Amino acid sequence: MAGSNRDEKGSFQTDISQDVIDAALESVDRHVQPPALDEQEEELPEGARTLEVEMPEGAMTLDVEIPEGGFGEPEAQEEANAGGLRAALHESHRELSEMRRERDSTRELLAQARRELEEARQQLEFSQTRSRETMERLKDSHERALRAAADLENYKKRAQKEKEEVQKFGSERLLKDFLPVVDNLDRALEAAQKSADFESLRTGVEMTRKLFDSAFGKHGVKGFSAVGQPFDPRLHEAMQQAESAAVPAGHVLYEAVRGYTLNERLMRPALVVVARAPAAQPPAAETTSSETTPGGEPTGGITTEQTGTTPSGSQ
Repeated sequence: MAGSNRDEKGSFQTDISQDVIDAALESVDRHVQPPALDEQEEELPEGARTLEVEMPEGAMTLDVEIPEGGFGEPEAQEEANAGGLRAALHESHRELSEMRRERDSTRELLAQARRELEEARQQLEFSQTRSRETMERLKDSHERALRAAADLENYKKRAQKEKEEVQKFGSERLLKDFLPVVDNLDRALEAAQKSADFESLRTGVEMTRKLFDSAFGKHGVKGFSAVGQPFDPRLHEAMQQAESAAVPAGHVLYEAVRGYTLNERLMRPALVVVARAPAAQPPAAETTSSETTPGGEPTGGITTEQTGTTPSGSQ
């Protein structure tokens, strides 16, 4: 406040800084509506006085009603006016501080809203990017699944075709190996028709038998001998039992059909006769009858019943 004076009519004039004026104007604008043009020309109540405050160039003039008796002695009146003005200015400062706080709070809320909006925009962009990547992966997976299904269908067709070919021509290699055996049998038969030499025929058959074994060996087929071996139900199939002292009881006495294995797996068991311990010999029975049949053949005489090694048991 630069200074103040009072004119003869009771008006008070003072110089106020622009910041204080702006704050006061904002306070007044919030509480007082601007009067209409016709109301500004109304006369003041009788006995009322006005306070005129001179503003710098470009400022506004504020007219304030002052009750009658509001002016006393110059010094007291000036102090009272200064106190009221200070109170008004204090109120204006307080309201201005509240407005600034509200403005700062609004700015903070606006900044927070902007940050949240930016985060939402970034999340949206991230989600869209991930969605595009997921769609690309799904599309690629779908194409791979279609290709795999087509490959599987082609594989089934090829496998079925190969299966049919194996069923038709799978034994081709085996049969090729047995063709020389058939050729040797044909030669043996042809030689037997031209010559009665039994020894030559036997030799040819033995050679053919060896050729059979050779062809079997190429395909993993091997024969095994069971005579004299302990009876093994995994390899042998018992036809019957026979009393014999030639081999221990429970051993193979005779081999009716030879057994074979295919790559160490049993292909056909051997059919065998298993030995058992001989029974005790009964005393010999003698007969003195000498009767003959009408044809002159004897019907009696001395006979002996023995138990030998001839198979007599049942399976």
